[in-house]
Amino acid sequence: MSSAVGSAAGSVARSAARDWAELFRLPALFTVPGDALAGAAATGMRPNHRTLLALTSSLCLYEAGMALNDWADRADDAVERPERPLPSGRISPPAALAAAAALSAAGLALASRAGRPALAVAGTLAGTVWAYDLGLKHTPAGPAAMAAARGLDLLLGATATADRGHSLRAAKHAVPSAGALAAHTLAVTVVSRREAEGGTSAAPLAALAVTTALARLVGGRPGARPSDGGACGGGEACTGAGAGGGAGAGMRAPAGAGAGAGAAAGAGAAAGAGAAAGAGPAAGAGAAAGAGPAAEAGSAAGAGAGVGTGAGAGAAARAGAGVGDGAGTGAGNRARVGAAARAGVGTGTPSRAPRQPLRAALALAYVGTAAKPLFHAVLNPSPPLTQRAVGGGIRAMIPLQAALAARSGAVGTALLTAALAPAARKFARKVSVT
Repeated sequence: MSSAVGSAAGSVARSAARDWAELFRLPALFTVPGDALAGAAATGMRPNHRTLLALTSSLCLYEAGMALNDWADRADDAVERPERPLPSGRISPPAALAAAAALSAAGLALASRAGRPALAVAGTLAGTVWAYDLGLKHTPAGPAAMAAARGLDLLLGATATADRGHSLRAAKHAVPSAGALAAHTLAVTVVSRREAEGGTSAAPLAALAVTTALARLVGGRPGARPSDGGACGGGEACTGAGAGGGAGAGMRAPAGAGAGAGAAAGAGAAAGAGAAAGAGPAAGAGAAAGAGPAAEAGSAAGAGAGVGTGAGAGAAARAGAGVGDGAGTGAGNRARVGAAARAGVGTGTPSRAPRQPLRAALALAYVGTAAKPLFHAVLNPSPPLTQRAVGGGIRAMIPLQAALAARSGAVGTALLTAALAPAARKFARKVSVT
């Protein structure tokens, strides 16, 4: 008897879990982490613990939007999609609304731990999600609001990843990537507005054109890394000038020698926490040797103009000129050169382009995921094929995010993001993404 009761309880629990997975559109959840990762890549930094906070905040806010969407549409779904969890009675409307509120609060709490700028972006994102679900969804502004929400999600990753003093500058560098993701989202959302009843071929045809244009963009020539104030941390070597000097939000300060415009030699081992000892004469604007602690998040001591080359301990060589009150430096494994005219951040452009084959492969994966179902919807804009096109457009966000990361030069981040695609495809066979 107890075995039978336990089996029945297990069956009920599994059924409830599936109901909530359907409400939350579990396969679509795999499209969310790439937003934060692409945002981090756009800043020129490697993902860090603040990126993880932004990522988990995004997951919470995304799922809050899913639950709120079904709560707001429960009357329409009772007619158009009676099999959905709320109209079928498998999940009660109050439970869905409570889940949306709790997840929104959790998302904002997580973002607050990444800093005030990240919280400001997350707050704007949460407001956009609630405004879309409760009022804008069925208006002409609906697709634009959804596109804005996705772009803000990428900017959340960028602002959280950067040092708090440079979050706005990091967000600026992430705007092109956010714009590309928003354009894709806008196209898919326009198609989704007719997925229940079908419609004309115009929306999927326009989305197909957007997909083609974005594929050419992300698969073409690489985008420039931050060149006028973007962070240079996460294991990258960079050079540049800072009006106050900066270690580019670095994880480690390089140890080595720099030949300056008067022979500035940095002869100290640089600890991971950023204490770099500068020894030797420095000739320059103020002829001062840089001696003292250099903050890990981006401040370097030194009042002279240090220019030249230096070898980081275990890092690639860096070369360039520093002009101003202090030379901006960075740390890490990838070399890049350039000059920064702002304080506290070492910047530059990439010394080597991201691997073209990877970007081309990711662009092809993006087109392959989105274009085929869109083409079918163009030929026959029936509800089933339109829904399939929307599902393909949602899953295509993963290779698009990966391609954007690769275009920014973050090959490892691109591969990590692309690895989410098989899981999304697997779960999409069991739970609908729309």
